[in-house]
Amino acid sequence: MKTGLTQTLIKHPRFSSKLVKDEGWIPCSVNLEEHVIVPNIDDPTMDDPDKFIEDYISHMTTTPLNICRPLWELHILNLKTSQSEASVVFRIHHSVGDGVSLMSLLLACTRQTSDPEKLPTLPGQNINSSKRKSSSSPWSWIWGLLLRVWLAMSLVWNTFVDFVTYVATILFLKDTNTPIKGQKGSEFAVTRFVHRTLSLDDIKLIKDAMNATVNDVLVGVTQAGFSRYLNRRYGATHGKHDINGNYLPKGIRLRARIAVNLRPVKGIQDLADLMSKGTKSKWGNLYGFILLPFKIALRDDPLDYVRVAKSTVDKKKNSGGIFCTYLLNKIILKTFGIKAAAKVSHRAAFNITTGFSNMIGPLEEISFYGHPLSYIAVAVYGFPRALSIQFQSYVNKMTMALGVDPNVIPDPHQLLDDMEESLKLIKEALLNQGLLPPLQHP
Repeated sequence: MKTGLTQTLIKHPRFSSKLVKDEGWIPCSVNLEEHVIVPNIDDPTMDDPDKFIEDYISHMTTTPLNICRPLWELHILNLKTSQSEASVVFRIHHSVGDGVSLMSLLLACTRQTSDPEKLPTLPGQNINSSKRKSSSSPWSWIWGLLLRVWLAMSLVWNTFVDFVTYVATILFLKDTNTPIKGQKGSEFAVTRFVHRTLSLDDIKLIKDAMNATVNDVLVGVTQAGFSRYLNRRYGATHGKHDINGNYLPKGIRLRARIAVNLRPVKGIQDLADLMSKGTKSKWGNLYGFILLPFKIALRDDPLDYVRVAKSTVDKKKNSGGIFCTYLLNKIILKTFGIKAAAKVSHRAAFNITTGFSNMIGPLEEISFYGHPLSYIAVAVYGFPRALSIQFQSYVNKMTMALGVDPNVIPDPHQLLDDMEESLKLIKEALLNQGLLPPLQHP
């Protein structure tokens, strides 16, 4: 594996440079012995290896990366778990790049297991192949014009609302203080990571049946899971444990902050060329933000979670709020300096509840320097919140990973259970309402 790293990843400038204050990224030599860590595991036949992995990764969040060398580490845990023969943990500082860029770079270091010469392939964007037929009818022309005017007006309005909401969030607008809302100092707390693997095929069935996207379904599942979990927590607070009771207060404001990279992300082949041929490429964090509201409620029809999610996400798609937030942050940085920009970013992150991301993975099974991967999980820590959720697809799997402050969310596996159960209930609702063929019953 070290040979593979030398031939690929280390050739990337960010992985062979150290970050120096007031000087930026300075190239330096890389000692792999300092970056590739293989801990001695006393009892490789322990009763609960999954918990050992969770504890090990959680402990990593208590120690910072060494700023005197490139800001990354690779930990190899030779311990069989319920999902794999061993585990590899990449720890990378966020200054190295945003999540999408880093994932693309890491995938460029892998090859298809069935053909070691081929890079992984990612699913293409869904493009409607049925083009709208042109018509000479004056009515169709008028309706088309009205539609374009309406979309333009919606774009302006949605952009205005998103930008004002973002500014208000920086200044005063806070999420409801729910049992999963982080408190002051959450960014310094130990973070615990847990994950669960779902069926991507089930998610796609729901997507197709409801004319939605995979992201719509995941947002719907997250809303449903959060609603179930919070209802249980609120009920326990009042000493009530009836699973059929509704203990949720009305008007809960619960939002996720989503970072969107505005710089075109290089493809896997481009990044592979960058490492093998030393080609030049712009790199780094260049993003705006979306504040995505989750509608917390217990619903009679589980499909409503996806319907509401689709409506919310569609509004965010038809908005220029991302670019406005980027410009605002850039103006603050240029005018008031890095400390003011960091304070603004901190306030925006602290006043919301969670982070959310959904990244696309390869269509086929892949190997990392000759080692086949059974799943891929992504997680972040160091933000002023008690909960982050990341989805990562891989072949026919979807792995959801939670990063939690255990002082706020002591039972993260229960939250995973609630989200997994929500996906199951949504699929069953499709079947019961005759929207899925009987052969697709779970």
